Amino acid sequence: MDMWLLITEIVLLLGLAFVLGALAQRFRQSAIVGYLLAGAVLGPVMFNKEAVQQVAELGVALLLFSIGLEFSFSRLRRMGARAFMLGVLQILVTLGVFTLVFATRGALPQALGLGAIVALSSTAIVLRVLVDRTEIDSLHGRNALAILLTQDAAVVPLVLLVTILGHGGNIQGVSLHIIRTLSAAGGLAAVFYGLFYVVIPKALMSRGIFANRELVVLLAIAIGLGSAWAAHAIGLSPALGAFIAGMLLAESPFATQIRSDIVSLRTLFVTLFFTSIGMLADPGWFLANWIQALFWLAAVVILKATIIFGIGTLLRIRPMPALATGVALAQIGEFSFVLATEAHRGGIIAADDFDLIVTVTILSMFLAPYMVTYALPLAARVLSVFGKRREPPGPEAASEPVSSLCIRTFIIGFGPAGQQVADQLLENGVSPTVIELNPESAAIARRKDLPVHMVDATSADAISHVGITGTCLAIVTVPDPRSSQAIIRNIRLFAPQTTIIARSRYHIASDSLKAAGASLVVDEENTIGDELARETVESLRNARREALGCALAGEQP
Repeated sequence: MDMWLLITEIVLLLGLAFVLGALAQRFRQSAIVGYLLAGAVLGPVMFNKEAVQQVAELGVALLLFSIGLEFSFSRLRRMGARAFMLGVLQILVTLGVFTLVFATRGALPQALGLGAIVALSSTAIVLRVLVDRTEIDSLHGRNALAILLTQDAAVVPLVLLVTILGHGGNIQGVSLHIIRTLSAAGGLAAVFYGLFYVVIPKALMSRGIFANRELVVLLAIAIGLGSAWAAHAIGLSPALGAFIAGMLLAESPFATQIRSDIVSLRTLFVTLFFTSIGMLADPGWFLANWIQALFWLAAVVILKATIIFGIGTLLRIRPMPALATGVALAQIGEFSFVLATEAHRGGIIAADDFDLIVTVTILSMFLAPYMVTYALPLAARVLSVFGKRREPPGPEAASEPVSSLCIRTFIIGFGPAGQQVADQLLENGVSPTVIELNPESAAIARRKDLPVHMVDATSADAISHVGITGTCLAIVTVPDPRSSQAIIRNIRLFAPQTTIIARSRYHIASDSLKAAGASLVVDEENTIGDELARETVESLRNARREALGCALAGEQP
């Protein structure tokens, strides 16, 4: 392999991916659509297509690792039993319905594989649009989030299902393969658990280690790529191993920082992954089979929306948000490419079916941003056509009660100043979330039963992952003025309406903190000056009282 030729082609891919991704964003599409188009355009002229696709396999592993870091069992649990049932039933019913549909085209293993592929929706596109439109806390936004979280958890069993279907053979051989696969996955999870909850925390808690960004970045890369390599070494899917590692790390205090540290690397490899998928698209096949492709696209959109609407109605979700949820999720997602590649490699689906599923997936991802954007109007129109009473839009925009939103507070920096602020807030019934990089200070916050994110708040990527959007109050107690300015700008970027109270260690830095976006600056030098003056005057008063008392007693002071 000519290394420089490979680098040349990767540079061309990334450059065209940037141009087409920017154009896609301009036309209110996901940048992923631009990446897919870049691969489709350059695919026919690539000489090292296989080498690029091998590099792209690392991209899907890092994608699943980062999605695993985003996944939270506790978050899904807080959504309640109905949200969990909504997600589980969506996967099972969609898998069952499309298996029956595809069974008319081929054998049962092929139908099951295609059903698993169609069951997943696009986490990357749907959540991005919902967040941009501030609809993540709407009724249909929360339903969509619950389903997507459940789908993320279902990636592991679905990958196992496709792997087992590809193994084939008799019942005994399949059973042995299932036992071997589950044992390997369980052993890998046990090893990861020991590393992530025993070895790594002890290393990172050492003084100065976690604060060194270079070391943590190296650790994040080693974990992300190492988990994929470990899974491959024992015969599992590298993507599966990376996802297991991400899920185990998701509940650790280091998850947010590691997530932000791998953003740049993940962007590189994930872009290569989607461009490599774009290379699989065959424009000639689409031109020859466009009627079939559009038919299956319509079938996927209509059936998925109907299935989710029916399940939502069964679970007593009102028609409007139930149908809006179905419309928002009526596409095939990025993880489906992973399942499709595994299924094609295992011989479950033929080349023609692979071309069909790739084409329909790309077309559905083109539609996805518009379907999420117009989910509510489309739902209202459909319900009015079928005689359903149109519901007022007010409750859809509702998120949390005002009383709960008003106490969403972050303290950035948990030194002595931050600890005093936390104590006062706790006394008044407010439990703040703490952002702190120092392990010892973070441990103090945890002893107060406060949620803690161990991240570098001067990093915009880190701030974007801690859930600061929608926060009412942020208190910045970091003493370094430059760090405080960077933190305030990051908060303003993701939560422009938040009230920010900042500590200014030096009077000269107060104006720059206000310019960065602080709502209120507590000038430490002025405050100390006022306190010193008060204590001085009080001391003089005490001295005068003592002198007066001595004079009255006939004594020398």
